[in-house]
Formats: sequence, structure tokens, C-alpha cells
Amino acid sequence: MLKTVLWAIVGILATVTMARFLRGLGATTALSDSTPWGFWIAFDVMAGVALAAGGFVLAATVYIFGREKYRSFARPAILTAFLGYIAVAVGLMYDLGLPWHIWHPIVYPQYHSVLFEVAACVILYLTVLFFEFGPVILEHPVFHRPVFRKIHQILKKIAIPLVITGIVLSTLHQSSLGSLFLIAPYRLHPLWYSPIIWVLFFISAVGLGLMMVTAESFFSAWFFGHKLKMNFLSGLGKAASVVLLFYFGVRLADIAGRGLLAMAFDGSWQSILFLLELSISAIIPAGMLLFKKIRLSPVGLAACSGMTILGMIGYRFDVCIVAFSRPEGMSYFPSWMEVAVSVGIVAIAMLVFIFFVEKLKVYPEDEEEDHDGKMKEEAHFDPATMRNLMPKSLATPRRYSLAFIGSAALAIAFLPLDSLFGEQYTKTPVSKTTTIEGWQKKRSNKFGHELYLIDAKPDVAPDGEQLNLLMIDGNRDGRLVLFPHDRHSETLGQKDSCRQCHHQNLPFDKNTSCYECHSEMYTTTDIFDHSSHIQKLGGNQGCVRCHQDQSEIKARNTSLACAECHTSMVVQDTFIKLPKKEMRGFAVGYMDAMHGMCITCHQQKIEKESHKYGSNFADCTNCHRDIDASQLHEVEPYAIMRSPHEKLIESRGTVERHAGN
Repeated sequence: MLKTVLWAIVGILATVTMARFLRGLGATTALSDSTPWGFWIAFDVMAGVALAAGGFVLAATVYIFGREKYRSFARPAILTAFLGYIAVAVGLMYDLGLPWHIWHPIVYPQYHSVLFEVAACVILYLTVLFFEFGPVILEHPVFHRPVFRKIHQILKKIAIPLVITGIVLSTLHQSSLGSLFLIAPYRLHPLWYSPIIWVLFFISAVGLGLMMVTAESFFSAWFFGHKLKMNFLSGLGKAASVVLLFYFGVRLADIAGRGLLAMAFDGSWQSILFLLELSISAIIPAGMLLFKKIRLSPVGLAACSGMTILGMIGYRFDVCIVAFSRPEGMSYFPSWMEVAVSVGIVAIAMLVFIFFVEKLKVYPEDEEEDHDGKMKEEAHFDPATMRNLMPKSLATPRRYSLAFIGSAALAIAFLPLDSLFGEQYTKTPVSKTTTIEGWQKKRSNKFGHELYLIDAKPDVAPDGEQLNLLMIDGNRDGRLVLFPHDRHSETLGQKDSCRQCHHQNLPFDKNTSCYECHSEMYTTTDIFDHSSHIQKLGGNQGCVRCHQDQSEIKARNTSLACAECHTSMVVQDTFIKLPKKEMRGFAVGYMDAMHGMCITCHQQKIEKESHKYGSNFADCTNCHRDIDASQLHEVEPYAIMRSPHEKLIESRGTVERHAGN
């Protein structure tokens, strides 16, 4: 049953994986530029690395401290750590915006970066774990060849150096994960931020590692029928209680030393979360494990293990997300797809763990018997199941396949539209330009002019020339551009200059405004009205006027281009060059159209008349000249117009310098 559930989770992961790598982070996560890390970093990296700490803890216990009675726990612990670190690497592939650049730290080292140290240690420790687990793999009958036996002997001989290397690397990166937050003293809440947070991360990882080995033993006993060695597990529990109490003492002393002890009991939600987390992760399990009766009880030991694991995961989450301050309006809550990826990676790790235990001697003693010492019996014939109607070798895989495919299909039904069909743009109709009165003043740097909005009756007139301005604000978001249309016309050739910008006219119109065709702010607009053409051309009989090749399907791309019938639609000698044969009724978004026309023209002016326009004539700020509160004193003689769609403020006149050309 467990395998079926795990395969169902992997099916969901497969669906989300396709969406993640085909449609990107934005289509599958709640991450953004303001919240670049979230659930994956907190769980897959911060918690995942800590959950895999049992490998170096047990290796040190057996090989360094000589506690041979725990040797039977070493191989499963190393396997758990090995799969855990692989899961961390796989999780990073999902989290990175450009996952194919994951190898960059190797060839572009940043020696002064804590994150580089973490990356280097994780890569090296993953390699060490591979060699530490290598002898288990080489014991499989398929490797019973002289060359593999030789490699097996070499790995056995270098076991101690490998263990020492692994302990050093684990100590470095377990602590360095905490060091990453030393740069955010004003973003991380004081109850979690600490100048010794790297020490807290390491101590908590050791305690968590001991409890993870205990939890793995309970899982093996339940799933594989292995015997629980309560005497040995009791010893691990006793050691864990010491480590957890030490962690609690260090954390409490750190808070008290920084004068924040009262903050932990002030009744705020942060203080409640802090006390709850510390109680579950350390105080309660450590206190319970001090009693031998509880340590020898499977229920008591399992409860302590579960509380420590949940509490330490919560500690990582609090540091990364919950207690980490974010600007107002930039809150974060993970999407279900982020959770599905993390749970799916854990499910794969569990399936691989089960596979290795079933195929390799992960446990030195092959425990095939149940607790009563009897061999497990084969399942009796059950006429109510299809399992007995097919070969035994196919029964279970088919069940797993159905679970995988069914859950994958179900996940598709819950995917957002962005994940299925790409980014879904919300239509933003364009508002036409309005004409307002303004002033134009020569800039002090001799290039261009400053433009001002003015009230109808200003108390004091600026030093400049009064003229009409077009206020361009297509989506009405207040980030307007002031455009001196008449001045452009005078400079570029009076009436003959109109064709430079007004490059295409609607039927029976001249100098058609931009918003008439480019009527959507960000998306392409379909300006072809098929029904009106049918009506004008006499119904279905007129189809051949546009679809002249009867051998082709009647579609837009096989019809005549618009300009082949509407010969006067495209203006001659226009600045905008459109391929006439490709004109089939689409207009790019308003923003792209304006930028493409204005920026291109300004760039050409710089190339041809640099002495007149200056090098920044094509920069964004040349037209988009927003004003903020710190600049209000610059126009002190006049009141400020805070938004083009708000009423003018009636104090000392009204003017705002907002845009220029």
C-alpha cells in the first residue's frame, strides 16, 4: 500500500515537473522578484540538509568514537544521507531560474561567498557519501568480479579518511546554512536572528540526525519487518536528549545575553511561535528522553523522534519564511505545486531507499523473519482481486502504474491555465490620449526641453513657452508621458511629417490614432472584422475575393494580405516599415508599438544629429520622467499635481514637471 501511495505522489510530481520546466517558475510557484526564495529553499535545502545529518553523526559514532554496537545503524544512515543530499540537488534544479547553470560555482568560484562554501561542501560531501556507500553496492552479486572486489577492498581501507572528510564537510556546510542569514539582521526577527546562528544550525542538525536515524529504524521495522533494537535506540535517544538540551540552553543564553528574553514572553504571535517551536523541537522531547522507561518504549521514542523532526523543520521554515520580514504587499504563501514537488522528491527518495534495502545488504543481517521468528507467508488466494488473474511479476507493477498515471492525470485538472497554456495576459484596453495645456522650458544642458503640466489659471507662469501637450497614459496607471505633438510636427516638416508616425489608416480615415488599432496595452490586437467583410462583399459568395486559391484551406494565413485590397491603408514613405504581404489584421500591443516607434526614431536622431540631441535622447527617462516626494521642493512656487487623474491641488497654482523630450 505504501508503495502505491508513493507512486501516486510521483505521478503528481511528473505532471508538475513538466509544467515547471516548460512554463517556468512563474507558472508553477508563488515566487517573484520580491520573494525569490520560498518553500523549496526552506524544505528542500535548509531542512533537507539537516534531515540528512544522520549520516555524518552515525559515521562519527561508529568509526571515530568506536561505538561498534551502533554499526548496524551506520549503513542505513549513510544511505539516508546519500539520498537526502541527492534530493537537495534535485530540489535546487527546480528552484533555480536557469537550472542548467547549476555547475557554474565549480568553474566560477566566489571565494568570499558563504553560499559558495555551502555549494562546494555539498558537492564534495555528496561525493564522499557515494564512496562511503560504495561497498554496499559492490557487495551485490552482479559485481562479483576481481576488479570490483579490488575497488571494494580499497574503499574499505580508506573508510576512516572518508568519514573524517565527511564530518569536516558536514560541519562546515551545516553551520554555513545558518551563516547565510548573518547578512539580514534587520530582516530576520530578533528571536531567530543571532550572531551565532551558525552554531545553532550545527547543534540542531546533530540532534535532528540522531532522531532521524531512530525514525528510519521505526520505518524499517514497520515496512520490512526488521526487529527493533530498543536497547541501542535507547542509547541514541539518550544522546539526543543531551544534544537537544544543549541546543535549548545555547539558544536561551543567546537571547538572554542580547537582552531579548522579555520579547520571548510578550504575547505577540512571534513569541508564541518561538515558544511552540522550541518546545516541540527540543524542550519536550529532550525532557521525555531523560526517562529510561520512555526511551525503551517504542511509542515514547517514536513520539520524541516525530516531535524533534517536525520542530527542527519548523525552525528552518521560521528562519527562511515565517520570521523573515518582507515589505508590505510582498507576502508569500507557497502554491500547491511547490508542495507537490517537495513531497514528490521525498517520495522518490523513499522508493529508492526501499529498492536498495530490498536489493542490497543495507542491513548487515538479512532479517527475513517477522517478530515471531516465522517466515512471512505468501498472500492467500483472494477471488475478489484481479491480482491473482495475472502473473505475479506483473501484478504489483500494474497497480503502481495505474496509481502513477491516475494521479498524474488528476494533477493536470488542477494546474492553473498559465501552467498549461503559458502566461495568460489580462486584457487591458487602451484609453485614448487627451490634450492638456503645458509649458516647455529649455534644459540647462542645451539638449532638449523640460515639460510641465499647468493649471488653467496658474498664479505664477513658469519661464518658458506655453503649448498643448498630449497626455499618453494608455492603461491609466498614472505613469504618463507628455508629448508635444505640435512641436514634433513643426520640427519634422509640418503636415508632411504626419506620415512618419501615422503609418496605417483605417478605411475612410486619415492619420488614424495609434489606439484605434493598438487597442490592447500589452497583447496583440486582432483588428480584422471578418463579419463586416462578409457583409460588404455579398455574403459567402465574396469569400473568393480574399481566398483566391481554392486548393488551400480558407484561413487567415492563406488569404490575401490587407494591403492588397486596401491599397491606401499603408501610408507611403512612413517611418514604420511593414511587409505588405504579411499584413493580415494583427496589431502589436500599444506599449510595444509606442516604444518601438519612439525609441527607434530617437536612436536614429542620435546617430544623425548627435550634436543636437545628446547621447541620452533614447533613454527611458527622457520621456518617462516621474516625480517623487523628494523632488517637490524643486517646483515649490507651484502646487503639485500628484496624478494625472486626480484633481489639481489648489495651493499656489498647479504645475508638475513630469516628462521631457
